[in-house]
Amino acid sequence: MSKVAITDQKKEEIRDAADIVDVVSDYVKLKKSGSGFTGLCPFHNEKTPSFHVTPRMGIFKCFGCGAGGDVFNFVMQMEGVGFVEAMRTLAERYNIELPEEENPEYDARTQLMEGIYHALRFAGMYYYQQLTGEDEGEKARNYLHKRGLKPGTIKKFGLGYSPDKMDALYRHASENGINEMYLHEAGLIKYSDQNQKPFDVFRGRLMFPIFSPSGKVIAFGGRIMNSDSGPKYINSPQTKVYNKSEVMYGIHASRNEIRKADQSILVEGYMDVISLWQHGVKNSIATSGTSVTEGQMKLLRNYSENMLMVYDADNAGQNAMLRGLDIALAQGLNVRLMHLPDGEDPDSFVQQFGAESFRDYTEKNARDFISFMVERAQEVNEWDDPILRRKTISSIIRSVSNVADSVMRETLVNHLRKLSGIGDKALFDELGRHIAERQQEQRRSSLREQNRMRREQQQTQTEGLEVSEQAGSLSLGAPPSRQAKRPNYEKEIIRLMVEYGDDMVFYVGSLINDEHFEDEELRLFFQDLIKSYSEEKEISIEAYSGRDHPFPALLGEVLIERYAVSERGNEKRTSKIRKDVDPFATVRGSLKSIKMAYLRRTHDALISQLNQASDAERALLRSKQIELRKALLNFENNAADSLFPTFDDLMKQHEQ
Repeated sequence: MSKVAITDQKKEEIRDAADIVDVVSDYVKLKKSGSGFTGLCPFHNEKTPSFHVTPRMGIFKCFGCGAGGDVFNFVMQMEGVGFVEAMRTLAERYNIELPEEENPEYDARTQLMEGIYHALRFAGMYYYQQLTGEDEGEKARNYLHKRGLKPGTIKKFGLGYSPDKMDALYRHASENGINEMYLHEAGLIKYSDQNQKPFDVFRGRLMFPIFSPSGKVIAFGGRIMNSDSGPKYINSPQTKVYNKSEVMYGIHASRNEIRKADQSILVEGYMDVISLWQHGVKNSIATSGTSVTEGQMKLLRNYSENMLMVYDADNAGQNAMLRGLDIALAQGLNVRLMHLPDGEDPDSFVQQFGAESFRDYTEKNARDFISFMVERAQEVNEWDDPILRRKTISSIIRSVSNVADSVMRETLVNHLRKLSGIGDKALFDELGRHIAERQQEQRRSSLREQNRMRREQQQTQTEGLEVSEQAGSLSLGAPPSRQAKRPNYEKEIIRLMVEYGDDMVFYVGSLINDEHFEDEELRLFFQDLIKSYSEEKEISIEAYSGRDHPFPALLGEVLIERYAVSERGNEKRTSKIRKDVDPFATVRGSLKSIKMAYLRRTHDALISQLNQASDAERALLRSKQIELRKALLNFENNAADSLFPTFDDLMKQHEQ
C-alpha cells in the first residue's frame, strides 16, 4: 500500500475541530476555574486538583507531575499511541476524513501499540460482518432477535459473531496483511502447545467489543452459542491496551448521558447495559468481567459523583454489590443501592415493563447504602436478633470508614443512629476502631510495597553487576534517575521569544546561543526560533501551536505555568497585575540566570579536565578557570539591567 502523507492543512482542520475540553472530559471531571478548567490529573494519583486545561490556548498542564501539551498530546498519553494515531482517533471522533495511511518515524513501542489497535479494529469489523451478513451468524442473530435488540443497537455496540472454526479470524486477518504478532498481542490468537500453530481465542461466540471512553476497540467479551462447548463467557486477557480493572463496559456510549443525568447506573451484565440503552436509560455501565475495582470507580467519578448500583436480588448479586460498595465509597462516590424483584434483572425488567417503569421503580426503591443494608437485614430476619444486628451495624460502620470526608462520615453515622437506636459514643468508637484498622493495613501495605521495590532494586543491581563482570568490568552503574525538571529561566526565555516575536528573538539571540540551554528539548526549541527568524517565518503562539510534535507540548508547558499562576492570583485581586510590563526587563532576569548556570557547568567541566590534564595543559586550563570565576562573580554581584544592554542600545550597536 502506498504511503500518503497527512497534510498540514488536514492537521489544522483536526486541531480546530477537536475541543480540548470535550476530549479531556472523557477522562477527567473538569470544573470551571477562571478562564480555564481544573480537575484531578489522569496521569498520576492525587486528591487535590492540580490539572489545568486552558481552552483559549488549547493546552493542558498538570502542576503535580508535569504532564502537558495540546489535544494531540493528551490523546497520545492517554491512549499510549503516536502522533498519527492520535490524529486518526480525533479525526474519527469529529468525522474528518483522512488518507488511509501515514508514514511516520515510529519507535518500537508506538508501532506495537498502533498495531494492536489496528488488529482489534479489524477484528471488530470482521465479527460484525459475520453476525450481520453471513449464514454462520444466523444462530447469534436469532438469539439477539429473541432478546429484542434492534439493528441500530447492534451497530451502536458493535456486536458480532466469531465463527466456530479454529483459525477463521487468523486466516482472514493474514490475508489482509495484519501482522500475526499484533493479533497475538491483542489477545485475539494463541499458539498450540503441540505444534505452535496459531488459533483463534474466540470461536462460536456472540462478540461484545469493549471500547475505551473515546470509542476505540480495546478488547472483547464472548458469549458461547453452544452451551456444551466451553464456559458461558470468556474475555480478552490483559494486554498493552486493555487493563480490565480500569475499564467500564458501555462507557463510550454512556459517558455524556451520565453527565446529563449526574448519575451512573452500575449493572452486572453486557446485555443489561445494551437493553437499558435501547429503551432510553442511557447512563448505565457494567464492569468488564471483574468485580468492582478502584480504577473503575475513579473512571466513573470523572463523569459524576453519584452512582446507583443495581444487582440481582440473589445472594451472589447482593454480596457482589456490597463488596463493590466499599471501593466506591473510598473513591468519593455517593452510592445508592437497589435490587429488582425476584427473578428480574435490568434487561428483563425494562423489556417487560419499559423505561418509565424502570425509572419509577428506581425513584421509589433506591436507597442510601445504610438504609439498604438495614432493610436487607430486616428482610432476612437478622435485625431483631441482637447478635446479628451487631454484625450488620459493624458491617455498615466498616463501609462508612471508607469515606474520606470527615463531615460525610459523621453525617452517615448520625443517619445510622436514627435507624438503629444505638448511641453516638458506641457508633463513633466502632468507627474509630475500623479507621485505625484501615490505617494499620495501609501502613503494612506500604511497607510491603517498599520491601518489594527494595528487592527489585537489589535484583536489578545484581543483574547489572553480572552483566558488568561478563563485560570485564566490576563498575556498577547507578539506577536511572527521574528526569530533571526543566529550568524555569530556560522556559521563561522561550516563552518571551514566542510571545513577543522577532524583536525578542533578535534581542535574546544576540546575547546567548543554544549552548547556554541545559534542557535538550528547550535547546532545540531555541534553535528552531533562531532558524525561523533567519528565514523570516512567523513567530507567535498561534504558529507554534500549529506545529508538529513536540512544539505544541513544549509551548503548553512554557505558557501555562505563567498564565495559570497569574490568572489565579488576579482572581483574588481588585486590580489586575499586567504581565511583562517591560518584556525586555523580564528576559534580562532570565538571561542572568541562564548565563550563571552555563558558567557553573563550564567551570565544573573544566575541573574534570584539570584532573586528567598533563602538566603543560594545566596552565592554560587554570587561566580559563580564573576567567570563568571572574565572569561568574560579575554576574553574582550585579543586577541584570546592568549586565545586558537595552533593546534600543543593542539595535544601535548593530547599526554601527
